[in-house]
Amino acid sequence: MLFDVGCRQDSYCSDMTRTFFTARPTEHQRRVYETVRAANETAEALVRPGVTFASIDHAARSVIDAAGWGEYFTHRLGHQIGLVDHEPGDVSSAHDEPVRPGQVFSIEPGIYLPGDIGVRIEDLVIVTTMAARCSTPIPRSSPS
Repeated sequence: MLFDVGCRQDSYCSDMTRTFFTARPTEHQRRVYETVRAANETAEALVRPGVTFASIDHAARSVIDAAGWGEYFTHRLGHQIGLVDHEPGDVSSAHDEPVRPGQVFSIEPGIYLPGDIGVRIEDLVIVTTMAARCSTPIPRSSPS
């Protein structure tokens, strides 16, 4: 099951997606999940001032491409968020601007295999002067 949720606090939006299994996942399903989790973590680790949005997108896509599922990652990696849940400026190969301190945006890679499985893991990152801090408290642990 895929849960995409958000709320507002002090007029600011949040956004998070997690994928949960309602039964023991197969090895194939576990590999898809772990690939998406690795893409999410790889992209988040790259976030810091000066890195371009396009390079963050490329980092996540490279993980999914290497696993052989690149054609099934069918959307941008993320979006900026603030007073509106989808503010202008996306995290995609088309956005060559550098990341700046104070920006908040999502990292949400996904693999969607038609008739089989869809997995997305979305976190929000807050860019600091040195790196980024993940603001999503729900773990991305391996499915059981």
